[in-house]
Amino acid sequence: MIHLDTSILIDAFTGTRRAAPALRGWIADRERLGVCTIVLYEWWRGPRTHEEVEDQETIVPAAAAFAFGVREAELAARIYATLKRPRGRELDIAIAACAIVAGASLWTRTPRDFADIPALDVVS
Repeated sequence: MIHLDTSILIDAFTGTRRAAPALRGWIADRERLGVCTIVLYEWWRGPRTHEEVEDQETIVPAAAAFAFGVREAELAARIYATLKRPRGRELDIAIAACAIVAGASLWTRTPRDFADIPALDVVS
């Protein structure tokens, strides 16, 4: 299972769609893909076209998104407490916690944002 970070949604569904070929590769390899609700929040709050949201819904439907629930919140709080500089990174920490609880790797264009989070498998 691979969770997609917001940076991947942006790179796959907007502009030149530079992450689209890699995304098609994961799909061809029958890799299970998912997103957490926090990624959807970050994605939807940006200026998105109807087509971009439709494309996202085709690949990672909102109805199947992984919720940021109690287990994820507890883990995110523990991670936050262990990091040297967690301020301003609350959403990334929550996204990481969702992936960890789901037993998923996290595919991101910004691996440095997640490099110090223990137990997170980052795909870049």
